[in-house]
Amino acid sequence: MTSAAEAPTRRDQILTTAAELFAARGFHGVSVADLGAACGISGPALYKHFPSKDAVLAAMLVSISEELLAVGRERVHSATSGADALRALVDFHTGFALRRRALIVVQDRDWESLPDEAREQVRTLQRAYVDLWADQLRRVHPGLGLDEARAMAHASFGLINSTPHSGLLPDEPMHELLVRMALGALGVS
Repeated sequence: MTSAAEAPTRRDQILTTAAELFAARGFHGVSVADLGAACGISGPALYKHFPSKDAVLAAMLVSISEELLAVGRERVHSATSGADALRALVDFHTGFALRRRALIVVQDRDWESLPDEAREQVRTLQRAYVDLWADQLRRVHPGLGLDEARAMAHASFGLINSTPHSGLLPDEPMHELLVRMALGALGVS
């Protein structure tokens, strides 16, 4: 997926459209023809960009996991303390969750449809992302065990990733609420 400054490629457009369709109907509820039609191309033309529908799902979930880890590392690297790093991580992850609700739904619901190799790649990236958070939590809370820090990170993700189901507020106040709640749960002021 591209940054906001770059024009999206056809491949990026397919991934974005696929995320919306998969979130709405489920991975198995969307055919290659459906996906092609939603992208303004024929189903077979989709194969110019991806070898299969499974490859679309794999590219989607691997790329978001890579993005979370890369940006997370940048945020930690730029921080002056563990608390600053956690604030930056929470702010970033919350913004990501609000902008990419469909991807959160797909990750949660269609995980089992992910090809084995991609599932292992996503797991590896996600473990590194969890550990990035856990390391900062251990800096803020000396004596905190690694498993407890990981559990705290996962609990924070659960709160923040509830956005597809908690759209009761507009995005800006929802962002502020989720950041405040997550930081409170993490013991960061």
